Amino acid sequence: MTNSQVDSTRRLLSKVPEVTVWFWIIKILCTTVGESFADWINTSLGVGLALTALLFTVVLAVVLVWQLRVGRYVPFVYWFTVVVLSVTGTLYTDILTDTLHVPLAVSTSVFAAALAVVFGVWFARERTLSIHSIVTLPRELFYWLAVLVTFALGTAAGDWTLQLTGWGPGTSVLLPAGLIAAIALGWRLGANAVLSFWLGYILTRPLGANLGDWFASSRADHGLGVGTAVTSVIFLLAILATVVYLTRTRADVIETPQTPTTPPVSAASPARERLMLAYYALVAVAAGVLLVWAAAQPHSSAAGDDETAATPSTAAVASGPVTAHFPTADIANYRTITRDTLTKVQAGQQAEAKTRIKDLETAWDKDQDTLQPMDASAWDTLDHQIDAALHAVRAATPDPAVESRTLTTLLTSLG
Repeated sequence: MTNSQVDSTRRLLSKVPEVTVWFWIIKILCTTVGESFADWINTSLGVGLALTALLFTVVLAVVLVWQLRVGRYVPFVYWFTVVVLSVTGTLYTDILTDTLHVPLAVSTSVFAAALAVVFGVWFARERTLSIHSIVTLPRELFYWLAVLVTFALGTAAGDWTLQLTGWGPGTSVLLPAGLIAAIALGWRLGANAVLSFWLGYILTRPLGANLGDWFASSRADHGLGVGTAVTSVIFLLAILATVVYLTRTRADVIETPQTPTTPPVSAASPARERLMLAYYALVAVAAGVLLVWAAAQPHSSAAGDDETAATPSTAAVASGPVTAHFPTADIANYRTITRDTLTKVQAGQQAEAKTRIKDLETAWDKDQDTLQPMDASAWDTLDHQIDAALHAVRAATPDPAVESRTLTTLLTSLG
């Protein structure tokens, strides 16, 4: 088989534009699995962020070679690659944020610039960014690089949004879902198909991650309380069901791919595309106004729950600590970290306090599967208080009084 024949068998996406929605849906599912599975390995199994990132980088290299050698679109191989890319891109952003302490605003800007460079070089070489024209190896390589950067960008932008707004797990789902719906509407009304696809593709990352957080977070934190392991299983089954459907129906396979030299022809008129581009700009401005408004709200006090949670938390610990059923060594570790964080806050060492409280988050998440069955009520109380302390210390504009109050309340509960 000649190289041109091999290239001609590379069919990555849909035979009609509407089926692009399938790829948005399944990418959301893959993102959710990637987010919860990475958290489970990193925290619940105690592997650690750096080792988890190294592990998935190796896995990604193997899976990408597999995908490239297949030479055609096989749903299982393709979506397995997307899942691994999701985990890996997320871990890279987490390392920048949690280990290297790069501000989310900076990492978001860097990944946005990197994506612009990838698209710029891709278009300059191939004269198209259409997913329907990925019929050569170079275009496929550009595609996977773009996907990896979109995962990293989506992670950073999504986390930055949560940091600015202080929204809880359920509320945080609404913005990316609403934006994707707006993009789908614009696409149906004649917006540029390539632009619409990539905008939606980027936004599926924060939506999938927020869905994962909503399912996995405790009910005390306004989540569904499913846990990371069960969340991974639920969405993995959803992915498998979708992949089986696509494999059987071949609804996502293009039987006669475009030639490598022929860019796709848009069905929409240039005037309609310009009009819808203005519509997208209006949507972006509206989203920006919403974020500015949300950031200005008084959410630094434990993500909006400090004041309302203070009374029940205090009442719960009025007669002493709530940790009677938990291992003494674990509680002593949490207490030490909390006391160290409080000391750094009181000394005005905000950066050091943020670094130290990360140890509390890591240890608590790692021990969840062990502690929660021992005393679910006590676990929920402590989980809520730890979350309040985390939000207070990590607030965009930290309030030392709120930080001290949430940390002191937590210390009281820990005994």
